[in-house]
Amino acid sequence: MLTSGIILLEGGLLNPNPGLIFWTAISFLIVMLILSKFAWGPIVSMLEEREKGIQSAIDRAHSAKDEAETILKKNKELLAKADAEADRIVREGKEYADKVRSELTEKAQQEAQKMIAAAKDEIEQEKRRALDVLRNEVADMAVKGAEKIIRTALDAEKQKAVVDDMIKELAASRN
Repeated sequence: MLTSGIILLEGGLLNPNPGLIFWTAISFLIVMLILSKFAWGPIVSMLEEREKGIQSAIDRAHSAKDEAETILKKNKELLAKADAEADRIVREGKEYADKVRSELTEKAQQEAQKMIAAAKDEIEQEKRRALDVLRNEVADMAVKGAEKIIRTALDAEKQKAVVDDMIKELAASRN
């Protein structure tokens, strides 16, 4: 039936049907009892297991984070120790190099002093030999000069000429 453009239906939203409400409520209660008996237990247990699994994963993640922080802290300590050890090794190396350098310098100076002393001794020995040779030559010349003087008359001019000749011979033998 149509009344002024509005269709009226029986049991519509505006006109509730008490029998339908009763049977809907009974069906709902039966479905709820069946679900609570067979579905809610397993669903709740699955949700609880899922919650436990998530909590376990969160706990493991916290544990892993704590372990990672501990490892990071140990690594930082080890790096600091390694840096300190490297600095110590470099410092000791420099000290050792300085010590070796100073020892080598000292040994070189001692060796140079020994060489200089040996050269001076050798020069002194050569000088003595030269002086000995020179003395021997002067003695020989003196003997020869004296011999010439004795052979010649004791004339002053002849003696002077003989001495001059000896000096010239001596000067000529040195050159």
